Amino acid sequence: MKFFSSGKRNRRKAPAVPVPADSGREVFFREVDIEFLVHELKDPVAVIETGLRTLLERQESFGALTPRQQRVLERNLRNCRKARDMIHHLLEIGRSQAGCFFPCAFQPEPAACRAVLDALETVSPAVCDEAPENGFQDATRAFFLEHGIAVRVAPEVRGAQLMQDEVKFRQIVGNLVKNALHHRRERLEIHVAVEEGLLAVEVTDDGPGIKPEHHRTIFQRYTQVKECTLLPRSGHGLGLAGARILARCMGGDITVRSVEEQGATFRFVLPLTVQQPTEAEAPATSMKEEHP
Repeated sequence: MKFFSSGKRNRRKAPAVPVPADSGREVFFREVDIEFLVHELKDPVAVIETGLRTLLERQESFGALTPRQQRVLERNLRNCRKARDMIHHLLEIGRSQAGCFFPCAFQPEPAACRAVLDALETVSPAVCDEAPENGFQDATRAFFLEHGIAVRVAPEVRGAQLMQDEVKFRQIVGNLVKNALHHRRERLEIHVAVEEGLLAVEVTDDGPGIKPEHHRTIFQRYTQVKECTLLPRSGHGLGLAGARILARCMGGDITVRSVEEQGATFRFVLPLTVQQPTEAEAPATSMKEEHP
């Protein structure tokens, strides 16, 4: 596109007009009902997913697909599912901040395993076609090890019951694992234990690490640290921020330990039973950035 001037070189530049702090853009995003918008997105995404699945699974009725068409539709279906998961994630954050929990007794070991499989499927869909179908067994451990994921579960965790919101638990663990899968060079370690009445899940990668000055920044929404670009990275920058909000709403927290070039460890702790924070301890009602 070309831009043309009048040819006058001595034109005076118009003074900049200050933009008020309460600009139209800020007013719009503050006043729009985000929860309603996110909820309304569920239906069209579900329709798109159903249509794609129908074309892929009922080729005898709708016509055979060429290999290229099949690959395109499968890629579209994967991304549609990612969009669905993001919408679900946002709704769960909103429900948590509103104090909406569905606690139940569940075993953290198989729940964490399922979260790892879900994360691996999101990052490397083709890999999960080989995954064992039933439970957290030796075959599942071997499958994880084949793909550079070591899962260590302390003896006191095996068979133990956790009285918490399982959906949110899996969502938090899944976000930490996806983050580690994006940043790792070769390996990823997951350690699950009980410490001082808390369930502790640590996710460690061997990636480029995080500078100390960025340890707070990575938990801000829509933020991805630019220095961590030695490895390919994709995402919307909401996972860690959302995971910490969920954890704190459930009475837990997420912290990070990392040295540049030596990987990172994200530690998720959670009470063994639901403990909703008091109003003074609860996070802000919107996903605003944390400032020092």
